[in-house]
Amino acid sequence: MPRTSLLPRRPNPYIRLFRTPGARAFTLANLVARLPMGMFGVSAVIMIAGARGSYALAGAVTATGLAATALVASWTARLVDRYGQARIAVPATAIAVLSSLALLLCVRFGAPDWTLFAAYAATATTPNTGGMSRARWAHLHPGSSPGDAAALHTANSFEQAADELCFMAGPVAAAFLCSALFPEAGTLVGAVLLMTGVLLFAAQRTTEPPPSPRTGAANSPVRTRGFASLLAVFLATGAVFGALEIATIAYADGLGHRSAAGAVLALQAAGSGAAGLVYGTVRPARNVPGRLIVCVGAMSVLMCLPLLAARTGGSLTVLAAALLCAGAATAPTMVTGMTLVQRLTPPGQLNEGMTLAVTAILAGIAAGSALGGQLVEQAGAGMGYLVPVCAASLALVVSAAGRGRYAAPPRG
Repeated sequence: MPRTSLLPRRPNPYIRLFRTPGARAFTLANLVARLPMGMFGVSAVIMIAGARGSYALAGAVTATGLAATALVASWTARLVDRYGQARIAVPATAIAVLSSLALLLCVRFGAPDWTLFAAYAATATTPNTGGMSRARWAHLHPGSSPGDAAALHTANSFEQAADELCFMAGPVAAAFLCSALFPEAGTLVGAVLLMTGVLLFAAQRTTEPPPSPRTGAANSPVRTRGFASLLAVFLATGAVFGALEIATIAYADGLGHRSAAGAVLALQAAGSGAAGLVYGTVRPARNVPGRLIVCVGAMSVLMCLPLLAARTGGSLTVLAAALLCAGAATAPTMVTGMTLVQRLTPPGQLNEGMTLAVTAILAGIAAGSALGGQLVEQAGAGMGYLVPVCAASLALVVSAAGRGRYAAPPRG
């Protein structure tokens, strides 16, 4: 007779997670809504640069939209917490979609340049769809029991992998649509997907967190002990992402393979996404602040690999392998950081708390891109990879210094 193991087989945590009633429906709808987030920036650059012949104008327009998002996103999330996801997300998305269509028309019919800035800035009302999905998971598994903690850990890992997938596939889809069909196709398809996805997501009312009307005494999550320090970690991590992108584009261009830069960066995102999924099968940490330090420390070490590959004159293939390995620590860092955000954010303010984290990441991306670009200009493309190493090291110092402030009681 065949021998059988005496140890029970541990069920796949993702299968167990998606057995939660309503989870598959809101997750699929959210993925539809989230994909355009990686499409709009690339679509706008291709559309504007193609029509106006200026990458400088295209870059300035998208930078204005990023700055507007940083200002508006937390306000939109605060309204979502206060009045409910469906009640706020749908009209906010409608405004953003109409603004995207206005940008398309302004470019198409040669409107003055200032109209492009105004239209793209108005898309800042787009709700944080990833944050709303994470808020639903926290609502479905709110306790401090081992089962809820494990489910939330797996959910955060899945959401991070989904982010990586969307920001990896989105630019590729946008570039294909704009080149294969017409320059406005990426923006048009992205707008349709965003509106459709948010409508489907909002229709899943059984998993929606209840509104939490705020009293006059309620403060921003930033005032919670340890939250500002955690935002600094996200800011530095965002700088890692922004600098990696600009340095990789410059390095590939220097080797005469600029068109391959997107594929190389996609490998870094793929490595991060795969690591996120694997990380979701690991048991959640009892000491989450300690786990964050370990993850950020691993990121600091692995970010040295692209720098070594570039400084030793490695080929684009060698650099791609280095970026694939470097991406293995970014998703666990983000997952652990988001877990702490969920623990530190006061009840009823989850959307705002997670949107603040995303805003910090976006600000870090902008800063990392600027610093990386300056270093590339002054010292060469290979030295551009020094910025991610320094940014990751800064994140490690901040996370270690703030460890005692993160010890908030679990939510529940």
